[in-house]
Amino acid sequence: MAERSVVLVLHDVAPHTWADYRPFVEAVDALGNVPITWLVVPDFHHHDDLAAQGDFRRLLDSRVAKGDELTLHGYYHCDDQPAPRTPTEWFMRRVYTHEGEFYSLSHADALDRIRAGIEVFHRNDWPLHGFVAPAWLMSAGTRQALRQLPLTYTSDPHHLYRLPDFTPVDAPGLVWSARSAWRRRVSKCISERREQRWQTTPVIRLGLHPVDMRHALSRRYWLDALQRLLDAGRTPLTKVAWLATQP
Repeated sequence: MAERSVVLVLHDVAPHTWADYRPFVEAVDALGNVPITWLVVPDFHHHDDLAAQGDFRRLLDSRVAKGDELTLHGYYHCDDQPAPRTPTEWFMRRVYTHEGEFYSLSHADALDRIRAGIEVFHRNDWPLHGFVAPAWLMSAGTRQALRQLPLTYTSDPHHLYRLPDFTPVDAPGLVWSARSAWRRRVSKCISERREQRWQTTPVIRLGLHPVDMRHALSRRYWLDALQRLLDAGRTPLTKVAWLATQP
């Protein structure tokens, strides 16, 4: 059997979400050499600016030194554009999510925001390979912008996409909706079934969110799932490291 991998991804990484993630990260570190991909938001909802958080930036420095990957995850991680004008826009921006920052951005605005995020990484000497839009939602203008920038990949729930040509690479991912008890129960059931169905896939991505860490059921599931996949012989890799193994 060809080598199989597992990729552990923390979404919505910002100074205020570290308190949610810290116990989980400590538990992962206790397992041994399991690298993590951190999706970093430079200024979460316009009030959590990395520039003002020296301790948190030093924490991220230490994770890079440990072998983790930092990925640019939007810039503000909130939808601050004019109100939706169509039923489809209203559904995507008010029902599906309120955080689709790049869902309706023009090419120029998307280019400016991603460049600003790249500059944050450069100022902190953090290697940068990937960009992931909040809620994985990208306008045509955002896609056009990504074709112009020195990035290696972007992603959605099912694929990584090599840039600049958006070549898809199958990379199925597990993700929970954990904001209510019934959603957590349904998410656990779906994830367990997908784990079984994806036993032979080259990679399984585990996509965690801060809200998952606030509930014992979801928090325990992610740690147990990671352990199961490691015990099954999967090699833990970051997103960029796994992509480099693919032809």
